[in-house]
Amino acid sequence: MQESEPRGTAVGVSFVMPVLNESAYLQHAVESVLAQDLDVPAELVLALGPSTDGTTELARALADGDDRIRLVDNPAAHIPVGLNAAIRASRYPTIIRVDAHSELSPGYAARALRTLERTGAANVGGVMHAEGRTPFQKAVARLYNSPVGLGGGAYHGGARESEAESAYLGVMRRDVLDEVGLFDETIRRGEDWELNLRIRQAGHLVWFDPDLSVTYWPRESWLRLARQFRATGAWRGELVRRFGRRNGLRFFAPPALVLIVAVAIVVGVLQLTGVLAGVSSLIAAAIYLPLVAYALLVLAVALAPGGGGIRQRLWTLLVLPTMHLSWGLGFLAGVLRGARDTVDASRLGTRNTPLP
Repeated sequence: MQESEPRGTAVGVSFVMPVLNESAYLQHAVESVLAQDLDVPAELVLALGPSTDGTTELARALADGDDRIRLVDNPAAHIPVGLNAAIRASRYPTIIRVDAHSELSPGYAARALRTLERTGAANVGGVMHAEGRTPFQKAVARLYNSPVGLGGGAYHGGARESEAESAYLGVMRRDVLDEVGLFDETIRRGEDWELNLRIRQAGHLVWFDPDLSVTYWPRESWLRLARQFRATGAWRGELVRRFGRRNGLRFFAPPALVLIVAVAIVVGVLQLTGVLAGVSSLIAAAIYLPLVAYALLVLAVALAPGGGGIRQRLWTLLVLPTMHLSWGLGFLAGVLRGARDTVDASRLGTRNTPLP
């Protein structure tokens, strides 16, 4: 790997990207970074995990072809560890986080730098705009972009520029990162939310700018999506254990759904076996009506205008409850016993379909 060089340059931008099993997406992500039109020096630091799909070889080839690309090792494969390794190896005072499953829109970096200067913020983020290729991935992307799917965070479609709780990816001042201590390497998911909490607690501003847009490509299969959401939910549960009500109320909706489903199943079984044969209609309504309402919501989302073709709409019927229930199950496990060593298994040992 390339050696780190001493910092001290007064101006410039360091893009940092953790990479693991992203052979189908890496080149497009890198190209979107290198195409950014900037008036200051820039570099891209890739933190390479132990990929099994040719990603490392592709990264080395890209680095050989452009001296702006630098490589560091991330043998642990964890995102915050890779981010910190890339940040420590970086040379410039502005850090722009990039995801290998994403592509920056033209002008993203220049706009973010202007917003940092104009607002005095320590971290600036924009909109995560999900896109898909297959009917399944398009269904997932549509739900990512909908408040119904991921709970209405500003970066999933907010239209008003404002102070924010967190920032998607993030364009950050390096001196503030040094002040608060970089990413917490004990947090495998939700590390950005926790970092932004410390930034705000230190008296700095986190800012949302809807004119900043990043294209995100969701997972390509149902199993990978379920694994991703279970891991994300588990780490949110861990964050609730650590930080309590600093977590927004929206994070508690999926686990509430899981508990309602569990109660309904238990009551249904007891009714069928005659144990609760005399349960009142009022109690039954209180148990089952929320599930009926949720089923109608899922159906309405699948049939709504803009839902795509029939295959995409059918996938929506499965994907929406998968996202909510997987996340909710993970959350409850994380709250009850902690996330422990939970990892996003959807990133391990994958083979992806190349982007066109």
